[in-house]
Amino acid sequence: MHNNFLYFKEALEERKENGILRILKPKEKGIDFYSNDYLGLATNKEFQDLLLKKILENPELLKGSTGSRLISGNSSVVTEVEDFIAKEHKFESALLFPSGYNANLALFSTLPNRHDTIIVDEKIHRSVHDACKMSYAKKLKFKHNDVEHLELILKGQNGICYVAIESLYSMDGDIAPVKDIVEITKKYKAHLIIDEAHAFGVFGYGLVAQLHLQNSVLATVITYGKALGTHGASILTNEVIKSYLINFAASFIYTTSAHDFLWMSIKEGYNFLEANQHLCVELKKNIKIFRKHNLQSISSENSPVQAILITNNRQLIALKETLFDSGFLTYAVFSPTVKEGTERLRICLHSFNKEEDIITLTNIIKQNI
Repeated sequence: MHNNFLYFKEALEERKENGILRILKPKEKGIDFYSNDYLGLATNKEFQDLLLKKILENPELLKGSTGSRLISGNSSVVTEVEDFIAKEHKFESALLFPSGYNANLALFSTLPNRHDTIIVDEKIHRSVHDACKMSYAKKLKFKHNDVEHLELILKGQNGICYVAIESLYSMDGDIAPVKDIVEITKKYKAHLIIDEAHAFGVFGYGLVAQLHLQNSVLATVITYGKALGTHGASILTNEVIKSYLINFAASFIYTTSAHDFLWMSIKEGYNFLEANQHLCVELKKNIKIFRKHNLQSISSENSPVQAILITNNRQLIALKETLFDSGFLTYAVFSPTVKEGTERLRICLHSFNKEEDIITLTNIIKQNI
């Protein structure tokens, strides 16, 4: 026991020495260039007032769910919201989860079995990697956004294959060649699953909806803690897969349902997005302003996530602190969150950022790299 504690302490001390020890801190005050609140809904007064009005009209929304959805935690609200989401996205059905992590655990730990193969983009979200370990399926990685490498791997497989990608990657801020990957998966009869956590709200309802690919994917995951400013996630799929997940997905079966207020806030979030499309226009304008200043970013020119590689940890920490001292909140990403040698400053742009702040931010970065 004591030896184990020694190992834990040594591992923590090593991180501390390298300047990458993770600690929980109070929420910092400053100009937000680090949160996933791309459209500002998490702090939008008008949206908050709308939710408050709904609660005052129906205080029962705040009641605890009392159990998992298969026991006492199901409600007319959650089923109505699932039907609403499925119709909005033009899928047969939707299944709600308390988080995107839970949703990915459900999909990838449940659908593939030990005779199947899961082929993931090497930069897919950690939740997918964790779920793959639980599935007993063989997991293979293809080079990031490399369609030719994906095809090479698919050619060599027998049996059922699942392919997992994100439409907009949260650390690199680049966009997957979704149409090309759809064509390849069709060619080899593989099941494609797309995580749209960071694309939803930024690109309408996500790239699957924008490109009308609902019938070309097995499932897509939408999360609501980013552009929608609330919490939770949905898996959009067909009725058979939804029923299979309800029957066999441990992270669905054994999780207490969220209360109805969360489900209601998701539906109201959709309606609010529809009525406030200018927020997306303002976000795009701010992304253009940032990109105009020609910082060396590995990210897509249309992405709200802009990553600037700074592989020297001390330089990266110093830049983040310089920005913080000037009132700007950014996020430094170290290994093992990203591959060693690809550490970066991750900047998130929002609809509410001011042009003068974006210009000052880019100038400070230029002076310190």
